Amino acid sequence: MLTTKHSISPSNVIRGEGAWLKSLDLIAKLCKKPLIIGRSSSTKKIRTSFKNDLLLKGLQSISIDLEYDCCEIDIQNAYLISKNNHCDGIIAAGGGKVLDAGKLIADLLGINCITVPLSASTCAGWTALSNIYTPDGKFVKDVTLKSCPNLLIFDHKIVRAAPPRTLASGMADAVAKWYESSLTSSSSQDGFVQQAVQMARVLRDQLFLNGHKAFLDPLSNSWETVAEGCALTAGIIGGLGGSRCRTAAAHPIHNGLTQLTYTNKPLHGELVGFGLLVQLHLEEKNSNSQLPKQAKTQLLDFFSQLNLPISIESICFRNITSNDLYKACEFTCNDDSDIHKLPFPVNEKDLLGAIQSLKSMPTGSKI
Repeated sequence: MLTTKHSISPSNVIRGEGAWLKSLDLIAKLCKKPLIIGRSSSTKKIRTSFKNDLLLKGLQSISIDLEYDCCEIDIQNAYLISKNNHCDGIIAAGGGKVLDAGKLIADLLGINCITVPLSASTCAGWTALSNIYTPDGKFVKDVTLKSCPNLLIFDHKIVRAAPPRTLASGMADAVAKWYESSLTSSSSQDGFVQQAVQMARVLRDQLFLNGHKAFLDPLSNSWETVAEGCALTAGIIGGLGGSRCRTAAAHPIHNGLTQLTYTNKPLHGELVGFGLLVQLHLEEKNSNSQLPKQAKTQLLDFFSQLNLPISIESICFRNITSNDLYKACEFTCNDDSDIHKLPFPVNEKDLLGAIQSLKSMPTGSKI
């Protein structure tokens, strides 16, 4: 067996009710002058409270707001601010793109990184990976980092206050782990990969069992299971199984769809979930088995319960044309794309047909 380096998990994970306040002593050991990174105006109040809590611990911090998604402009600006102010740690507090930006900046500077997810929309707070976008949100590339964060703080009280839409998006992103990894890695002889695939199966089952209740009731036990599954367990799967357990078609399709323009920008997991439906359609067309069709039917029902996009019409494209979609398919099908990990060939025409097959919403959809 070839020697493999795994960045499996953060050095420390503190989770549960009031996790932020319980983390302050450890934060003080990791840094003395952190840079707090956020973006959304809706999270400004909580980030200000973080700054005040740190001050009570004797830590002087600097706060900045990213202007865009995780893009080169913001990363360069934050890098210079941190360096010029002699910051010795990064605290990234926000959604997936804020967390990705914070991790990358800390990696470039060689300083400690603390991630504080403010929703359960992705597992970005866990992983040693950052996705880079253009200022207008088009996916560019992913960057493998030297290590996972030094500390991940998953405070249930804080995350519970996030909009339910973010949890639904997180479920779509997390459930894709099973459908992608089982397709690309089921025959792997690597024990870690095998174990990661089975974890993805268990996570899928937990999401199906608890997902709708968690979406409706953030005070339920189901919410805790689902939120931690989306933000933490999904990260373990990627860390343990490596890149082979991260993507097949759903995530590359997401990357392609980000090249389009929208009237109301979808969340990461919403596009991944739609991409997963497209992946299952491709599997159905290239398989004699009924399993892809059954899985797609099950997911359509699950996604409908969560108000997730399940058709072209339910994604808020701006003046979309077939030519626009074809260009997105070209991006998805570039030579280096993970879509080519599928056990059958896929080209732009195949992908366009699969996307256009999801034209109408099932009866009873709440979207």
